[in-house]
Amino acid sequence: MRKPWFWIALGGLVVSLAAAPDRNVARTRIANGFDFPVGKPNADGYYKARGFRAGGHPGEDWNGIGGGNSDLGDPVYCIGDGMVIFSRDVRMGWGNVVIVRHVYVEKGELKTVDSFYAHLNKITVKDGQQIRRGDQLGTIGTNRGMYPAHLHFEIRKNLFIGINRSAFRRDLSNYFVPTDFITPLRTIKGGGRSALIAINTFGPNQGLNGPGTGSDLKTQTAKNIPKLSSDRSSTPPKVSTSRRSTFKVDRFGEVESF
Repeated sequence: MRKPWFWIALGGLVVSLAAAPDRNVARTRIANGFDFPVGKPNADGYYKARGFRAGGHPGEDWNGIGGGNSDLGDPVYCIGDGMVIFSRDVRMGWGNVVIVRHVYVEKGELKTVDSFYAHLNKITVKDGQQIRRGDQLGTIGTNRGMYPAHLHFEIRKNLFIGINRSAFRRDLSNYFVPTDFITPLRTIKGGGRSALIAINTFGPNQGLNGPGTGSDLKTQTAKNIPKLSSDRSSTPPKVSTSRRSTFKVDRFGEVESF
């Protein structure tokens, strides 16, 4: 017959295993709305030098109205409450990158998106950090002089993309048009609570070598929550429209203008 200490140790092991955290999920605050990533909250003093183009440029490039590198070092802000799931220098055409995962309520469903900030001069957050709407996460950069200073900004439905963008279709099956996403969701009811989000979705190298397929994966949702309506504002942001630079660079096998 085994001694009592054996059963006590075995019981402790079972309890510890049952209580072990799931490393693939984390808890974060549900967003109560979204703002623009520069000139907070309405992108004042900035303009879209380049917009979303399906099949080519699945994001927006934001520049200061002063032109040139006048916005170099300007603050970049988190668009909404969430959790930093990626923050590092990946070099290549991206440079310093931050990705924040957000949960928000729309039409009674809990939805999840990633906001993506690239070419940063500095990163001021770290992986796993809880971040609030309007908090600074970095500064506008040039990726070591590769481009004129600007922020490349994306909002992604697909939570598996990471840095491996070439493995996924660059269209509305995987991305939102950033301005079209933010504008109607400036204020959202149901924010302030917390919810679980999936993490570690970018593959073993945290986005550098993500899954080779997955372009049809849909936005993750959670339906078992109370039905909540969203209070949407129809007021468009104050964004200046001005000329864009003709600077071009070959990035990921295509010539892109910035």
